[in-house]
Amino acid sequence: MTAGLPMAIPAPGLPARVRIHEVGPRDGLQNESATVPTEVKAEFVRRLAEAGLGTVEATSFVHPKWVPQLADAEDLFPRVRGLGVRVPVLVPNERGLDRALALGAREVAVFASATESFARANLNRTVDESLAMFAPVVSRAKAEGLAVRGYVSMCFGDPWEGPVPVEQVTGVCRRLADLGCDELSLGDTIGVATPGHVKALLAGLNGAGVPTSALAVHFHDTYGQALANTYAALEHGVTTVDASAGGLGGCPYAKSATGNLATEDLVWMLHGLGIETGVDLGRLTATSVWLAERLGRPSPSRTVRALSHKE
Repeated sequence: MTAGLPMAIPAPGLPARVRIHEVGPRDGLQNESATVPTEVKAEFVRRLAEAGLGTVEATSFVHPKWVPQLADAEDLFPRVRGLGVRVPVLVPNERGLDRALALGAREVAVFASATESFARANLNRTVDESLAMFAPVVSRAKAEGLAVRGYVSMCFGDPWEGPVPVEQVTGVCRRLADLGCDELSLGDTIGVATPGHVKALLAGLNGAGVPTSALAVHFHDTYGQALANTYAALEHGVTTVDASAGGLGGCPYAKSATGNLATEDLVWMLHGLGIETGVDLGRLTATSVWLAERLGRPSPSRTVRALSHKE
């Protein structure tokens, strides 16, 4: 075992490679109380790309009134689009898509909800109304040759409604797939999922005609279950996992949501399982330490803390 790296012992039945969909610059920084300077964000994305992350979600073209931390999307995106990695952006509506297209974005995402309460809180619409709003966004994006991801929040539990039935989630996911979304990211927005629930939802989606190859998982670590839930998804064959460098992020519309699964914690587990990621864990850890210094607080990632304390 090399210092700072786990011993790699593969487990049977798991994927040989996992694509990490890094969400720190968007999902992580949107929750900061203080606005992070654009040049720091651009440097953050650059360092993540240099650490080997091939997909780095850069920003969101949402109205600045709703997410002021990402008001600099027009300034930021041109600084990062030429890094040689995928830099998808979130577009909440057609106006957001217009802004993204004008800057040459090639991958976009829409953000849906599996529950009515969160759709109201986040989008000020019902689930049906939100899907109707996304229909022309997805259609136009596909016509322009863009890849489209559909985020589905509250897939396991909702702070207002409690546990969310599998059938309710699969129904929303099926409709997003029918709209034309290439990939669906299943969000455990408040971190209440457990491995059995994860497997039940994935099986339910397969039963509804959504293949595992079109699915990604997005776990929060509220109850310390994010890695266990990720492992359950890997056993099911999922090969795309969302994570946030340093464990940044939560959800501005769900106060009970704590940070995302830390990318470093995920990489440590995957490399220990002999699963390829293309990520240099040392450089990634250094990046999170660098950002934590600029945010004025330590990273919540246990792997970042463990590796940085050894230096």
